[in-house]
Amino acid sequence: MTTPPPLSRSGCPMLHGASFATSPKAVYEQLRLQGPVGWAEIAPDVHALVVTQHRAAVTLLNDTRTYSKDSRLWAALANGQVPQDSPLLGMMAWRPSVLYTDEEEHARLRRAMDDCIARIDPHQLREITRRSALTLIGRFIGQGHADLMSAFADVVPMLVFAELLGCPQEMTGRMVRACQDLISAGPQAVQGAADFAGLLFELIQLRRQHPGQDLTTWMINHAAALNDNEALNQLFCAVGAGIIPVAACTAWTLHLLLQDDDYAGKVAAGTLTVRRALERALWERPPMANFSVHYARVNTHLQGAPIPANVPVLISHAAANTDPTLSRGLDYTSRAHLAWSAGPHRCPAISQATTIVQTAVETILDQLWDMALTDENPDPPLRHGPFHQCPQTMHVTFRRKSPDRIPATALAGGTA
Repeated sequence: MTTPPPLSRSGCPMLHGASFATSPKAVYEQLRLQGPVGWAEIAPDVHALVVTQHRAAVTLLNDTRTYSKDSRLWAALANGQVPQDSPLLGMMAWRPSVLYTDEEEHARLRRAMDDCIARIDPHQLREITRRSALTLIGRFIGQGHADLMSAFADVVPMLVFAELLGCPQEMTGRMVRACQDLISAGPQAVQGAADFAGLLFELIQLRRQHPGQDLTTWMINHAAALNDNEALNQLFCAVGAGIIPVAACTAWTLHLLLQDDDYAGKVAAGTLTVRRALERALWERPPMANFSVHYARVNTHLQGAPIPANVPVLISHAAANTDPTLSRGLDYTSRAHLAWSAGPHRCPAISQATTIVQTAVETILDQLWDMALTDENPDPPLRHGPFHQCPQTMHVTFRRKSPDRIPATALAGGTA
């Protein structure tokens, strides 16, 4: 019999720590015992409600009258009950960005975000991703082994976003290092966030003086007339919401293709596309496992569960996607999954994110077709933290190949 994960001192399932990172599915089963919504500890002595039922999640995500995204409503935070150095605040503290606003203000910021993202040329995005991927592959192709998490999946989206933002080459390395610290979920995360914000401010000032064809220039010149603080936080949101989920999605798609011999064989034979594997990964391993934080404006109920006002309510995209009450007729081709969330705060860059993942995966499979996982565990341990669902490592081996097989003209201009 499997030992259930430990509970917090308050008796709640814990969405953090080593036990959750090792056995997240068991924690979601504990939460389901409470009904469609359950209490969980998301950091030591910090609690939130977590929605695990798919139907309840969709209902909440579309009910903008009852629920707000404004984390200034969080009573425990306002009352000083959440430590000021809590790792949660990097993702949950209020910022003047599209992620934390409602109604007219959200519409104004979302319009700016949508318009800027729509200007990204899909052919150029594929080429940037391919060059970034080849640059990283060239660093370990001659070794015969690599950790695809730290050496590839983590860094590809960082290089891509640095170029999309219009980073000068000398700034790209600094931005990648700041992003790596930011997503570490360790003691350097706070400094990484500060460094990244500082770099964005520096970039905004540069692009005000020297406009380019990039996200930064488009954002600061948008008709929404964003001030520097709004533009900075819009870009912070775009990059933060892009890098971590894209890295996780790239990793899980690769893990599925390398771990499942049937899938890998079908891809090699041309009978299954990487995109199909990606769609399965989004159902089984949504990169944002628990997020889409909302706050009820008044005491209310959700599918019969009481929801008190002013407490964070997280959507468990991971638990909702595996909800036992979901229709058995759904398969991996269905887009009913919540990996991209739903409602007015649904991810604005689904097409761009899938393009980066698909191109990165296709590029590395083309170069390292004989990769094999060194650990066959179908459920590898996750990085610690309540929000993201990402493997800690993904070690592979392959036959050594000459770096010369990748022409210098195919490499990205920036360096990590």
